[in-house]
Amino acid sequence: MALKTGSGAAAPPFIVMDVITAANARQATLPPGAPHVIRMEVGQPGTGAPAGAVAAAQAALSSGAPLGYTEAFGRRSLRERIARHYRDWYGVDLSPERIAVTVGASGAFPLAFLAAFNPGDRVAMAAPFYPPYVNILTALGMVPVLIEAGPETRFQPTVELLAAMDPPPDGLIVASPCNPAGTMLHPEEFAAIARWCDAHGVRLISDEIYHGLHYDSPIVTAAALSSSAVVVNSFSKYFSMTGWRVGWMVLPEDLVRPVECLAQNLFISAPHIAQIAAEAAFECDPELQANIARYRRSRDVLVAALPRLGFKLGPAEGAFYLWADVRDLTNDSEAFCARMLAEAGVAAAPGVDFDRARGSRFMRFSYCGPEADMAAAAQRLANWTATG
Repeated sequence: MALKTGSGAAAPPFIVMDVITAANARQATLPPGAPHVIRMEVGQPGTGAPAGAVAAAQAALSSGAPLGYTEAFGRRSLRERIARHYRDWYGVDLSPERIAVTVGASGAFPLAFLAAFNPGDRVAMAAPFYPPYVNILTALGMVPVLIEAGPETRFQPTVELLAAMDPPPDGLIVASPCNPAGTMLHPEEFAAIARWCDAHGVRLISDEIYHGLHYDSPIVTAAALSSSAVVVNSFSKYFSMTGWRVGWMVLPEDLVRPVECLAQNLFISAPHIAQIAAEAAFECDPELQANIARYRRSRDVLVAALPRLGFKLGPAEGAFYLWADVRDLTNDSEAFCARMLAEAGVAAAPGVDFDRARGSRFMRFSYCGPEADMAAAAQRLANWTATG
């Protein structure tokens, strides 16, 4: 007799993770001394955790003090330091009671969705989008509603696009800077969207994990725009601590206790040692700013080189991604990326992961890897397209 499986078991793959597997397999087949695979498929900073964060973790381990469960919302000192971060960066005063330390941003999203929405609720987002938004919502029985955004809005939602939705959704997810498009909501645009959400009873979920990684446009946090918004952030990107699995949320007052109860049951707490390292990372600004300078240089090299090869790029305002229209090169970005890996040794993400309707004509490049690799990728792709 066949056993029943839950609806969550039908969640589609996060294709970028499959590309990582393929790139690892390709690297493993290369003979000694052969040019290595250049990794542009995933948002994995090539710089590693800042030295001060590593030193703090080493000191904690050497001290012999127990590293056990923390409070579900994290160490008090870390929550207070995050609150100070909001004063320093945004001029926003937050109570540490509204801050929840999470198991990365990935651990924050199910907490936010479960606390804010019910099964069957409609949650909107612009396409292209970060795939786990849709996959997590679907696994939880909620209904993702995709708004097709184009280059005319920098692949971001607008009040006009939202106003065309009848009825309004129960929630809206925004990301600025955005994965995969690398674009931003400018302050006046973000403020208008927050006002629209408040006026229509729409819960705003703001993904701010790429804050700090912006180049030409200022950032604004949803915590400054709406008292009902949920803000998700992480130490993975700006702080270059992907493997430490620690992030945070800023919660509205009505969701503090519901999220705390969910966190207690689902995760208990974020890793104690990672929280210690994360708190120390706030004091590593010179090193982090040097990382951003490297990303900017890599961005500038690729923005100059790739359009000459047939990759039409969207605005590269933030994060460390380039969203490339490749319709002049292919109508099958998944097959194109597989060929690029096999023949040029460059791994990148096909657009079908991020936009299920139009993604076959788009792909995403991540430029947060080692600076020398990013420059080498431009040359490899030039050689490859010339012979292809």
